[in-house]
Amino acid sequence: MKKANWLVLTLGIVFVSYGNVSAQLDTQHAVGGRFGSATGFSYRYTLAEDRAVQGIMSLQSNSKSRRFRLVGLYEFHKPLAENFTWFYGFGGSVGSFRYKELVESTTNPDGSITTRRTDPKSELALSIDGIIGVEYAIPTTPLSVSLDVKPYFDFLQESTIKLIDPLGLTIRYKF
Repeated sequence: MKKANWLVLTLGIVFVSYGNVSAQLDTQHAVGGRFGSATGFSYRYTLAEDRAVQGIMSLQSNSKSRRFRLVGLYEFHKPLAENFTWFYGFGGSVGSFRYKELVESTTNPDGSITTRRTDPKSELALSIDGIIGVEYAIPTTPLSVSLDVKPYFDFLQESTIKLIDPLGLTIRYKF
């Protein structure tokens, strides 16, 4: 608990100290790759100095399923320190969720083998998304790096909230 208190105090000092920092979004377009639990492409279009819309196309796969998502987010960007901003936003996504074919074999006590097969099936993926993160604009290059958490609420597959799973690192080229 002491670490959490120190973190809150440190963030509070940073927010107060750098209240006059400006120039959050200095370019109109930014395109890049997003890496984490889901991998994909990101495109950000700046609407104003402190607002942007972002589109993410992502793929996520494991041994049991595969997910494809198109995410749209409306974001607010705030200064944090020189070349650092923090951002938050909301939006939604649509895509597909595919369960892969599974074959499970078990050995019975009498030595026989039982095989169970699950057929593949696909479903529509629909969710409400949020995002919060920090971004560092590398001063001498047109590149930026951001780290964010993008929680979402799935309507159709599991109807659950994913809070920690969608952690992402994005590297963008700004133009």
